[in-house]
Amino acid sequence: MKGSTMPALHPLLRNSLIAVATTAVLAGCASTTAGSVAGGQRSQLMVVSEAEIVQAAQQAFAQQNAKARAQGALVTSGAEFNRVNTVMRRLVPHVAQFRPDAARWPWELVLINTNELNAHVMPGGKVTVYTGLLRRMGMTDDELAVVIGHEMAHAFREHSREQISQQAVGDLAVSLGGALLGLGSGGTQLAGIAKQVALDMPYSRNMENEADIYGLELAARAGYNPAAALTLWDKMAAAGAGQGPSFLSSHPSASDRTARIRAALPKLMPIYEAARRR
Repeated sequence: MKGSTMPALHPLLRNSLIAVATTAVLAGCASTTAGSVAGGQRSQLMVVSEAEIVQAAQQAFAQQNAKARAQGALVTSGAEFNRVNTVMRRLVPHVAQFRPDAARWPWELVLINTNELNAHVMPGGKVTVYTGLLRRMGMTDDELAVVIGHEMAHAFREHSREQISQQAVGDLAVSLGGALLGLGSGGTQLAGIAKQVALDMPYSRNMENEADIYGLELAARAGYNPAAALTLWDKMAAAGAGQGPSFLSSHPSASDRTARIRAALPKLMPIYEAARRR
C-alpha cells in the first residue's frame, strides 16, 4: 500500500530472512524441460508454485475473453478458428518430447478479431492469436506452426512463472518483512501479475531465443517445415516498417533471429523429414 512504512528489522532477523530467501532461490533453481536438439538447456528460478500461476492465468484468460466477447471480437469457431486450432492440436502431442506432463494440459485456443499482428500465451497452455496475423500476413500453415510453436514453447518452458519468480525475489530484496516472497495474499495479486507478464511485460531476449528454438523443433516434430521461419520473419520485418507488429516488440532483431534459425536448421530438418515419412 502506498505511503506505508515498515519498521526497521533487527540485524539478526534481517540476516535470517536473507538466509531463508537465499535457500528458497537455490531450491527453486531447476529446468522445467528436456533440452532441444538445437540447444537450450539451462537452470530456471522457480520459487512461485505452478498451481498458483496457472490459476491466476486462467482468471486473466477468462477476463480477456469476456472483454473480447463483449466487443464482438472473440472467435471460437469458423474456418479461421478451425485452421489455427488444427495446427495447434497437431503440435500438442509433441510437447511430450520436452515435457510429458505439458502434453496433458488442457490446451485452449481463442482468436481475437483485430487487425493487430499479435499472438501470446498464458501459463497452462492458453493460446491467443489475433486475426491480423492470418489476414495481413498471408501465412502458410508452416509459418503459422512457427508462431504457435513459439508461443507454446513459452508455456511449457514456464517463462511467465520464471519471470514472476524473478520479480518476487526482487520484491523480497526490497521488503524482507511480511510473508516470504510477498505472495501470501495470493489470488488478486497473482492475477494482476499474470496479466502483466502475459500481456504487458516483455520476455527476456534469452527466453525469446529459447521459444524460437523449442518452437521450431516442436513444429518440425509435427511435420511442419521449420525453414518457414525464414519467410515468416521476412514478412514480419517487412510489416515492421512504420508500425511494427506487437508480436515482435520485445524480440531479437530480425538479422540475429535469422542467423540463429539458419544455424539451427541443419539439426531440425532431419526431424522434419522423418515426421513427413511417418
